[in-house]
Amino acid sequence: MKASSGVVARNSELKTHSSDAMQGTPSTKIERNRATGSRDNGRDNTEDLKGKVESKLLSMWNNMKFGWTVKIKTSFSKESPVWLLGRCYHRKLSPSGSLESSTEIGTEATAHESMDQIYGEGIEGFKSDFISRLWMTYRREFPTISGSTFTTDCGWGCMLRSGQMLLAQALVCHFLGRTWRWLPDKAIQNAREFQEDCLHRMIIKWFGDKSSVNSPLSIHQMVSLGEALGKKPGDWYGPASVAHCLKAVVTAASKENYEFDNLEVYVAQDSTVYIEDINSLCLMANGSWKSLILLVPVKLGTDKFNPIYGPCLTSLLTLDFCIGIIGGRPKHSLYFIGYQDDRLIHLDPHYCQEMVDVWQPQFSLQTFHCRSPRKMPLNKMDPSCCIGFYLATQHDFDTFVNVIMSFLIPQGVSANFEYPIFTLQNGSCSKVLDPPNIRHSIYETESNWVTSSIQDYDTDIESEEFVLV
Repeated sequence: MKASSGVVARNSELKTHSSDAMQGTPSTKIERNRATGSRDNGRDNTEDLKGKVESKLLSMWNNMKFGWTVKIKTSFSKESPVWLLGRCYHRKLSPSGSLESSTEIGTEATAHESMDQIYGEGIEGFKSDFISRLWMTYRREFPTISGSTFTTDCGWGCMLRSGQMLLAQALVCHFLGRTWRWLPDKAIQNAREFQEDCLHRMIIKWFGDKSSVNSPLSIHQMVSLGEALGKKPGDWYGPASVAHCLKAVVTAASKENYEFDNLEVYVAQDSTVYIEDINSLCLMANGSWKSLILLVPVKLGTDKFNPIYGPCLTSLLTLDFCIGIIGGRPKHSLYFIGYQDDRLIHLDPHYCQEMVDVWQPQFSLQTFHCRSPRKMPLNKMDPSCCIGFYLATQHDFDTFVNVIMSFLIPQGVSANFEYPIFTLQNGSCSKVLDPPNIRHSIYETESNWVTSSIQDYDTDIESEEFVLV
């Protein structure tokens, strides 16, 4: 009845027809069909309703498929430290009266505790840190992406969302600092907290799901600029192409937003970081240095992840300047931000939520932060991934150059056959003789993200306990 009543032009007629419908009068339907344009309008309304129903059904299916319709309680060992983007947390350091006697951290873990307690050391500090990371997921019912009919990225935008999360982490470090924490239950009490709230919201607005100059990092903009990489709306991306897309959106954003003036993105080509190129990119004429987001697409194995790289990969997540890794399993992108033992801690974009109008004052922040950490066995990881670093100053970059190689070479590998995760070169890529086939190196692994020989379910997340709501 809602779709049919949309053809009634005047409120009085609406009331009359509604009354007739309540009394079971058949004239209601006859009069509506006779109304001018009723069929066209009814068809439009029906199509709109059909599109919304299909979108919600797709969202429900994806949320059920990837485990978001159940409570997930991820087990954390009491004996092993938990690492999260350069920070180490341990249950044994947790204050008395915390979750010391518990064996899981989940959505309910922080529900009845004060944020002052959570913002402590030990595992409480981990929860506060995890919740503060920005979470980008599938969204539905946003404005149509140009050149397509898509009003949702559900089912195809997971790698783009993972890329957004990595970029968001870099921006949080750039504008708020690594020690910043989001305290959702705490009222703003001073000028510093007010400024942090404004910066927090500003970063989220940049990722708003709308084609707008005020949201230069939106999925709409990423899809638009992705066409230069040979991608069409709805196409799947691999970690390498997303890295280049992130560079493109930040470059475009800097033309319209002064906040990006002192920030550059460098994407390593053929798993090689060229130091001279970065110096040219970041060193300005006045001698000052632009902050750097360094993205390194790599392939750590052929068809499967080579386990010799496991310790190297987890050790990178212990570095202060690491902003995470985008990768996942075949056809299932994830954003890795930490680990415990041989399990990678990640944020999962496969949760479809309604679009949030971030251009409204005091919009809700709740859906941009995840309260349920998830873990995945390291050996299930796809070999194709992209490692991200944020280097705020020239001193940070020099430190990175001096220490990073010790983290990149697998232990126990013969000295004559050292295969580092990536390499550093003193020169410039343009001066390398017989440069590698860059396009091939970018796209050779991306078929893994388009066609998969396995069903993409969460049955291999061995450390998780599923409890029905």
